[in-house]
Amino acid sequence: MDMQSEKTVTISKVLVLDESSDYAQLIKEFCEENNLVALKVRKQALMAVLQSNIDLGAILYCENYGDTPEENAEIALSIHRIRPELPIIMRREQHHSLDDVPENLKHALCAAYHPSDMASLRRVIDEYIFCLVYPNALVRGISEISEAALTSQFQNIAIERHTPYIVRDRVIYGEVFSLIPLEGNWCRGYMMLQTEETPILDLLGRYWPNDEGANFRAVNNMLGEITNLIWGSFKNRYIGDNANSLSTQIQVPLVVNHKHKYISFGTENPQLCFLYSLTDTHTGRTAKLYQRFIFNLNWSPEDFVEISTDTGSLAASGELELF
Repeated sequence: MDMQSEKTVTISKVLVLDESSDYAQLIKEFCEENNLVALKVRKQALMAVLQSNIDLGAILYCENYGDTPEENAEIALSIHRIRPELPIIMRREQHHSLDDVPENLKHALCAAYHPSDMASLRRVIDEYIFCLVYPNALVRGISEISEAALTSQFQNIAIERHTPYIVRDRVIYGEVFSLIPLEGNWCRGYMMLQTEETPILDLLGRYWPNDEGANFRAVNNMLGEITNLIWGSFKNRYIGDNANSLSTQIQVPLVVNHKHKYISFGTENPQLCFLYSLTDTHTGRTAKLYQRFIFNLNWSPEDFVEISTDTGSLAASGELELF
């Protein structure tokens, strides 16, 4: 098979808050057909899950999820307060729109659909999750160059590349992250790497030459080196010498709220994400590295050109309990 013509699929995780057995199979099949990983959660654990670091693309919500209309509205409003960046798409029993929804609830919802018209849900998914087109060569290549950078920095570590996915949320994973600008004629934005400090320290500890072992500075240095290596390969492969050199470029402020593990890049565009699992082949200890690409200043995929060509494959994995 010609690997360059093979389609690299990007997915998105959606939280399904719909306990109706009548439509469970319909929603499951829709998600499977539209590159969505459907997750479910117990109602009692919903708020705790939303306050965690689980990244999502949207929430599929049933208008009868609560026991009463008042409870249903309060749950939706609570979700919106906790994760305002996540589109909440409501399944309705009779109506096809939000026209008759009370005003205090309407602002928390982005769209509605009726199970008799799943094409309308597809349009909403395209608008809110898959609204940016990511070239196949770019998605595949990012995984390849990132894995090469990780391999160069860790000894005796098995690296698993998970399926790339799209998110709308702005959560921060772990205690340490790096940011580096991405500048080119066809893109402008940032790459962000996120991880937890302790698991990385555990991986570094066996190979650290000093008697005192690795410390947080070693994690910082390692993350910085990996970031530079990935950016260097990204530039050589996709930008070359054609980087955008305009001196009057638009900038937007970045907002970080550490208390709520939140970061904003000043755009509503979804983000392209990758997850790498690092496992020490001797001890079995593992760490996760999350990678996000945020093209918040310019995105022109029609001008994208791959300078060099490699081959690769992507592995799939699941998160939480499948719907």
